[in-house]
Amino acid sequence: MSSLLRRPFSLLPVSLILAGAVALPGMVQASAEIPADNSEVSVSPEISTKVVLLLGRREISVIRDGEKLGPWPVAIGDPRTPTPTGVFKVENKVINPQYQSTKSGRVNPAIGVASPLGDRWIGFLQSGQNQFGIHGTPWPYWVNAKAAVTNGCVRMLHAHVRQLFDVVEVGTTVEILR
Repeated sequence: MSSLLRRPFSLLPVSLILAGAVALPGMVQASAEIPADNSEVSVSPEISTKVVLLLGRREISVIRDGEKLGPWPVAIGDPRTPTPTGVFKVENKVINPQYQSTKSGRVNPAIGVASPLGDRWIGFLQSGQNQFGIHGTPWPYWVNAKAAVTNGCVRMLHAHVRQLFDVVEVGTTVEILR
């Protein structure tokens, strides 16, 4: 009887494996049971996760392995600075982000829940100096009102953005629909 070893691996095109590549953005992550004698391999994909933002309803959800988390209310971009639509990927995640104005360059000294970005940031689109993201806010009224008041970002209540932050990874799909 051969012994099985559990090893995580990445599914890459053969030419990249042969070239010695070990990581690429957007590659499929999987784990496999690899027999010690390499006679048989079974693959089980990682958990499938997607963030879905419905601008018309002003709510965000996570679809994770076919199950829905949420929806949670959000504040979105105002008509002059709308939240972008389309399919994006989570580019970065930050705990206790610090806000810096792209117009003046001024840094807001507040961090944590008192910061204009709250205590969680999930960036999904870089556009020049600006980055669009999903974040907390010290102004829960606008989220509860599902207002269109932001410069394009998506504001969430602190408890909700923390839940979202904990279930998404860099590379997770973010789908924003009208």
